[in-house]
Amino acid sequence: MGRAEERRARGRSGHRAAPRRSSGVPPHTGDDGPTVVGTPSESGGGRAAARRAAKGAGRDGKGRIRRLFTWKKILGTFLGTCLLAIGSFIALYLYVDVPGDNAAAQAAQRQSNVYKYSDGSVLARAGDVNREIVDLSKVPKKVQYTFVAAENKSFYNDHGIDLKGTARGLLNTAMGKGAQGGSTITQQYVKNYYLSQEQTVSRKLKEMVISLKVDRQMTKDDILAGYINTSYYGRGAYGIQAAAQAYYRVDAEKLTVEQGAYLAALLQAPSQYDWSSASDTGKKLVTNRWNYVLDNMVEEGWLKRSERQEMTKLPVPREPKPAAGREGQKGYLIELANRQLEDQLMEQQGLTRSQAEAAVVDQGWTITLNVDKKRQAALEKAVKAELTSRLDPKKRKVDKNIQAGAVSVDPKTGKIVALYGGEDYFKHYTSNATRADYQPASTFKPVILAAALENAAQTQDGDPITADTVYDGTSKRPVVDGGAKVGFAPENEDDQDYGDITVQTAMNKSVNSVFAQMGVDVGMKDVMAVAGALGMDTEDAQAVPAQTLGTMGASPLQMAGVYATLDNHGVKVTPGILKEAEHNTRKVEIPDPIGERVISRRAADTVTSVLTGVVDDGTARQAVANNPKRSGQKVAGKTGTSDDNKSAWFTGYTPDLVTSVGLFGEDAKTHAQTKMYGAGGFDRVNGGGFPAKIWASYMFGVTKPDARFSLQTDQGAGVRPTWTPTPSQTPTTEEPTDEPTTEEPSDEPTTQEPTDDPTTQEPTDEPTTQKPTTDPTGRPTGGITLDPVKPDDED
Repeated sequence: MGRAEERRARGRSGHRAAPRRSSGVPPHTGDDGPTVVGTPSESGGGRAAARRAAKGAGRDGKGRIRRLFTWKKILGTFLGTCLLAIGSFIALYLYVDVPGDNAAAQAAQRQSNVYKYSDGSVLARAGDVNREIVDLSKVPKKVQYTFVAAENKSFYNDHGIDLKGTARGLLNTAMGKGAQGGSTITQQYVKNYYLSQEQTVSRKLKEMVISLKVDRQMTKDDILAGYINTSYYGRGAYGIQAAAQAYYRVDAEKLTVEQGAYLAALLQAPSQYDWSSASDTGKKLVTNRWNYVLDNMVEEGWLKRSERQEMTKLPVPREPKPAAGREGQKGYLIELANRQLEDQLMEQQGLTRSQAEAAVVDQGWTITLNVDKKRQAALEKAVKAELTSRLDPKKRKVDKNIQAGAVSVDPKTGKIVALYGGEDYFKHYTSNATRADYQPASTFKPVILAAALENAAQTQDGDPITADTVYDGTSKRPVVDGGAKVGFAPENEDDQDYGDITVQTAMNKSVNSVFAQMGVDVGMKDVMAVAGALGMDTEDAQAVPAQTLGTMGASPLQMAGVYATLDNHGVKVTPGILKEAEHNTRKVEIPDPIGERVISRRAADTVTSVLTGVVDDGTARQAVANNPKRSGQKVAGKTGTSDDNKSAWFTGYTPDLVTSVGLFGEDAKTHAQTKMYGAGGFDRVNGGGFPAKIWASYMFGVTKPDARFSLQTDQGAGVRPTWTPTPSQTPTTEEPTDEPTTEEPSDEPTTQEPTDDPTTQEPTDEPTTQKPTTDPTGRPTGGITLDPVKPDDED
C-alpha cells in the first residue's frame, strides 16, 4: 500500500493502515507448528482489530460527552436558568399584591390562647392584647434611630430587601436549617403586619415581593412606624407605646436614648432579655446588644461620641405588671408552657426566639398541659401549710425575703404534674420553679457518686469507689490529686470532723470533705459531663473542685429532671409540661420526655439505694422518714443547704413520683440574693427543714403507699449481709421491719446504712432492715476494710 492509500485508509477508519505483507514471504512457523493464516475473526489479527474497535468506541463515547458539555451549551443553560428565574420572579411580582387594609387589619389582630389541665378542664384564657398605635412624630428621633441601629443600618438607603440575607434565608429554609437573620426592617414589618411567622419558601418569597412593593408605596418613616408599632416586646406588649409603659412606666415620647436602645435590643429575644426574669447569661447578652446599638448610632452619625461616652449603664426597667388571668400559679404554668412550645417551634420550623414568641403569644392556641389539677392543688396546699403560714414578715424582716419553688415529675413519663412558682404571679413575676440562679448545694452530691460509679473511678489509693468505700471526713481536709494538694479544703457543716467514714455515711451526713475529694478522684470533667447528661445546664460551668459543693446555678425543674433520671434507672427524663398544642387545624408534635439511657442502670440504682439512707438515717430523717403522713412509701432523696444560707433544698422521690423543692433568699425590693438566717424563727434554714417538710406534706398525700423500688445493684444499702449473726449476739429490741422478709435485697433498698462508729451511735426509733454494724467482736463488717476507730486494724 502506498502512502496515498494509507492516508485514505486513515481517513476511512481513523487508524493507521497496516503495511501490506509481501506475497512472496512464507507464513511464519514456530516450534509448535505453523501459524494459522485466515480471516481477521479467525486469527490474532482479528483480536487486535477488536481491541482497536473497542478503543475507538471509548474515544467515541468521550467525544459524545465533550460534544454534550461544550462551553456554549453550559453558558446557554446558565443564561436560560437565569432568564427563567427572572421571568418567574417578574410573574410572582405581578401576581402578589400588597394585602389591603382589611386583610392587614385581620392579620394584625391577636386571639386569646386557651390553656387546659391534663383532664381537659380550662386553666386560663390569656390574650388581652396590650397595644396602642402612636404616630412616629411622638417618638424622639434618636429613639427611632436606636431601632435602625439595632436591626438595619442601611434602612434609609436600601430598597426594602437585603438580597444576600434573603438568598441565604431562602437557601436555609429550603435545606431545613431555619431562620438565619438578614431581614430588613421593611421585611420584618411586612412579616409582622401582613404575613405569618412560619418559615417556608413560599412565605419568604411573598415577603420579599411585598417588601419591594411596600418600599415603593410607603415612606421610610411610615415603614419604621409600622415596624415599631407592630413588634412584640414581651410582657404582653405590642408596639413601642405599650413597651414604654410596660418597662419604664412612661409614654413613648418620654423615652430616653438609653431606654430606647434597651427596647430595640429587646426585640431579638423578649423573654430572654427581660431584665426582671433574665438569667445572668441573658443579662450579659442584652447588655452587649445595648452597647452594640449605641455604638452603631455613633458609627452612623446619629449620636455624638461624647454623649455615648456618658451612657455607661443600661437603664434597668421597672418590675412587670402581670397580665390579667394569670393570678396565683396560673402565670407560672402558662409561662413554662409558652416557653416549651416556643422551643418546639424553633426546632421544628427554624424560628428565632423572637419569631417563636410572636407566633405563640395571643395567637389563638389551645394548649393542654400535663399538670394534674388535684396534685397541683395539693402542692399549693403543702407550701401554704408548711411555709407561708409560718412566716411572719411583721415579726421577722427576713421572712418577707423567703421564696419557694417546686416541680413534681412522673419519672416514667416525664410529665410535669404540678409546679409551684411563687406566692403569686401578680406579686412575684419570676418563677422560682424555673429560675437557675441559686446554688443546688449538696443536692449535687448524688451526681458526683453517679459519675464515680459510671466511670468505675478509684480513690487515690486505687480502691474502687462504692457505697462502702472509706474516705477521710475531716473538715477542711486539703483535697489531693496524685499526692499533690489542689488548693481546695472545704469545711463541713458546723466545721464537724467525722474521721474515716464510708461514702454511704458521708451521703447521709452530707460531708463536704468526702465529696470534694471524690470529685477529684473521678475527674471533674467526667463529673460535669455526667451532670450535663443527667439534665443540668453545665455549658458555662467550669470543671473545678469547688463545683463539688454545688456552686453552679440550678433550678427545681433541672434538679427534678436529674433525680427523675436516677429514679428511671438511668434513662434520661426531660420534664415536659406540654401535652398537646393546637392552632386552628394544625398540631405541634410534642417530643417524648423520655430519652436515651445516659448512665447505666447499676449506677443509677446504686445511687437510689444510697439515697434511701439520707432519708432513713440522715439529714432528712426527722422531716421525711418520721413524718406522720408517711404510710409505707419508700423514699430516696437528698437535702442541700448553701454555705451562706441563701438556698435550701430537698429533692427526693418515691418509685412513682419525683419532686424538687427549693427555698431561696431574695430581697423583696432589689431581688438580690440574701441570707435566710432566722427565717421562720430558726437560726438556720436548711434542706431538712422547710423544703423537706413541704416535700413530705405533698408527696405522702399523692403517692402510692405500697410502691417499692426495683433496683439492680450489687452495693450500697441494698446489699445482703455477708455474715450470719451467732447465737451469742445480743438480741435486738428494734421494731419489726415493714419490708417483706422474703424480698430479694437487690430489689429493694434498705432503709438505713450501718454507722461507722458503734460506740457513738445514737439509738434509732425508726424500723430498720439494715445490715448489722458489728460482729460479736465489735469490728465493722459489710465491706468496710478499715475500723474507723482503729484505722490500722484490717477487717
